[in-house]
Amino acid sequence: MFESLSQRLQDTFDSLARSGKLTENDVNRAMREVRMALLEADVALPVVKDFVGRVKERAIGAEVAKALHPGQQIVKIVHEELIETLGEPGRLDFSRSSKPHVIMLVGLQGSGKTTTAAKLSVHLRREGHKPYLVAADTYRPAAVQQLVTLAKQISVPYHEEGTGPSPVEIAANGVQEAKQSGADIVIVDTAGRLQIDERLMDELKQIKARTNPAEILLVADSMTGQEAVNIARGFNENVGITGMILTKVDGDARGGAAISMRSVAHVPIKFLGTSEKIDGFEVFHPDRLTDRILGMGDVMTLIEQAESTYTEQEAMELQRKMMRNQFTLQDFLDQLQKIRRMGSFSKILGMIPGMSRLQMEGVLDDEEVEGKIKRVEAIINSMTAKERANPKLLNASRKRRIAAGCGMEVRDVNELIKQFRQMQRMMDQMKKGRMPNIPGLPKNLMH
Repeated sequence: MFESLSQRLQDTFDSLARSGKLTENDVNRAMREVRMALLEADVALPVVKDFVGRVKERAIGAEVAKALHPGQQIVKIVHEELIETLGEPGRLDFSRSSKPHVIMLVGLQGSGKTTTAAKLSVHLRREGHKPYLVAADTYRPAAVQQLVTLAKQISVPYHEEGTGPSPVEIAANGVQEAKQSGADIVIVDTAGRLQIDERLMDELKQIKARTNPAEILLVADSMTGQEAVNIARGFNENVGITGMILTKVDGDARGGAAISMRSVAHVPIKFLGTSEKIDGFEVFHPDRLTDRILGMGDVMTLIEQAESTYTEQEAMELQRKMMRNQFTLQDFLDQLQKIRRMGSFSKILGMIPGMSRLQMEGVLDDEEVEGKIKRVEAIINSMTAKERANPKLLNASRKRRIAAGCGMEVRDVNELIKQFRQMQRMMDQMKKGRMPNIPGLPKNLMH
């Protein structure tokens, strides 16, 4: 998300950084580039005008003129104003409702509401809640079955009555059943509809009246582009949305919908759907997203994803093995599989400060990396438990057997063993307090 916008903005700021004292012409030229970058990213024109106007007013003012590094000061201003445009971080608010708290999901057909309902359930359960799903989309073929399948997959209780009764009755019955089951949050999956369809909008109003939702969340496809503004405005005027969930952000290199919708609808973005996987779901943090847009990484999200992948006990055990140099090929395989669960390698790279340009330049190709990991998995899975624990057992005949078992060459097995031994030597150096000799890294990096 925001890949093309990030590239344009970083190029603009790089040229500013090379200048010494900035003139008004330098600022005007940079703001023209910023304006074009935002428009190309599908940010709505009124939002772009307002944003660029605020930045320009501050950039030509005294705070830049007196700055030691004027170019960096403009980056700081853009950073602050972008956070302002994206708004305060939105959190679910259940303070004015009683249990079970109802969350209505609304939006266009195809925006990802049903999958989002399941993802939100998983997120809420991690936070200690007892979610309950209600299948109230009786219009889309197989929508009810999709929700039931997802609910079973994630082990969340659900209510469905097929496609016979009215969605209003299904939603009301579902809330009652959830209450009796002891659930504290009910997520109602409604049918997709256009914001101009009065009959279906009236149906949403009736569901709202019968279920008294604490939150009405607009689920919007981030790739909708300029039309996102009209969608947000239409739903807000009809049913009064309390927040938004942007889906498919991993497939949109422009990302302007996130900036436009927040500014126009005047309601916060609360979550982002970051992949098709059930755990591809993040709480929306304006400051973190701004850091990503400006190529500053997103360390906090990276840490949170790592923490959700590793338990504290697993992390301590891994550290113990590494410090004692007891790290085996089985451990190596386990760590690769855990890292894969955190998302694509290019996505992880983009969260590391200073690495986003490498990400945009395609230094790490996800398909190529994924292919290498699958080959490593195949080789290690062809080994016995004893061989994984002690690679020194791997003589020529064992290597031939492993290569034949996974459809690889003996040289592939040798390459993996070579890389593993290099890793062991690196761990041994780190244990002794020395920085490993890694080609391309300065020797005094740790001092």
